[in-house]
Amino acid sequence: MGLFVAALGLVVLADIANAGRLQVQGTHFVKDGKRVFLSGGNQAWIAYGHDFGDNNYEYRKVDFEKYLKLVSENGGNSIRVWIHVEGVVSPHFDNNGYVTGLDERGTFIAEFKEYLHRAQHYNILIFPCLWNGAKKQEHKHLAELILDTSKLQSYIDKALIPWVQAVKDEPALGGWDIMNEFEGEIIPNSHSNEPCFDTTFLLNSGAGWAGGTYSAHELLRFINWQADAIMRADPGALVTAGSWNARDNTDRLNTHNLYSDNCLRKAGGRWNGILNFFSSHSYAWGGHYDEFSPFRHNFSEYGLSKPFVIAEFNQVSGEGMDITEQFQWAYDKGYSGAWTWHLHADGSNTDSTANQLRGLKYMKDKNDQSKGGLVAFTV
Repeated sequence: MGLFVAALGLVVLADIANAGRLQVQGTHFVKDGKRVFLSGGNQAWIAYGHDFGDNNYEYRKVDFEKYLKLVSENGGNSIRVWIHVEGVVSPHFDNNGYVTGLDERGTFIAEFKEYLHRAQHYNILIFPCLWNGAKKQEHKHLAELILDTSKLQSYIDKALIPWVQAVKDEPALGGWDIMNEFEGEIIPNSHSNEPCFDTTFLLNSGAGWAGGTYSAHELLRFINWQADAIMRADPGALVTAGSWNARDNTDRLNTHNLYSDNCLRKAGGRWNGILNFFSSHSYAWGGHYDEFSPFRHNFSEYGLSKPFVIAEFNQVSGEGMDITEQFQWAYDKGYSGAWTWHLHADGSNTDSTANQLRGLKYMKDKNDQSKGGLVAFTV
């Protein structure tokens, strides 16, 4: 009886600790007992790879606050923001490629907490995305972390775990995205007797566009170790990794779910290093969505047991769909969120900020618990 009471007490304490946090319930998100839908945008960068650490946020925070305010005023509830990218500013590496901290000057945590506090003020959940695999690497740091497990462990010990521990109780922290589109760096058409590491299904898919340097095993281990570290430091955390295309998130469409629990555990061997929710990106190329796109499928058709967020999309590459139609599709078809690309609206293939805000405003009052759920919730 005593053991039962003690166990029950631990459950109650865990529930209290997670009260008010975004949580997963089956295939959707809940917050404060209600099903919710993540409606927002990508704040991928103000200055690419130079936004946080070594006092850089001091020079960017006016712009960051500008977009927090715009998203809030137009009814959005969440933002995905890129952090390390390739590791130029953060984390800090020694001359041998080992991580010694989050940044050289020791300002990173204070900067990121300030950003989270401003996000809480505007009622916005923040989802930091750690690394970028969609662009050919110009620096060696990320490569060394992917290939050398001792260096990856130094990042986990000296940077990631201290960061998670410092912000895990911040109300505006929504979750973690380990890596943006690792498929840019994956070696396509690589045969393996282990199905989890076989990428022959990616032949002629376009994968590997950013160098095609690493095996599926290496990239999945990279995610597994970091996801495990986050979950050990904060058991209530939500973790994902943003795929370039939903073909990699399902076993249903003659493809393979590289991001499955089974594959991540086989790659890295760390049991807690799995994703709480899936996220993928969808753009129409040549004017058309491909056969795997979320904008061609109900969520249920992927056969997934976790929530699925359309983590990048836009109208300019939307096969003629208006941005309000794209948001409505995600909401009605069983997805758990949708984030436009991208709020700063620089570079190629992006909607204007104004058009993205128009989409958010369209979503602001939705609260159908049989579909997407509540949009206007309190952080």
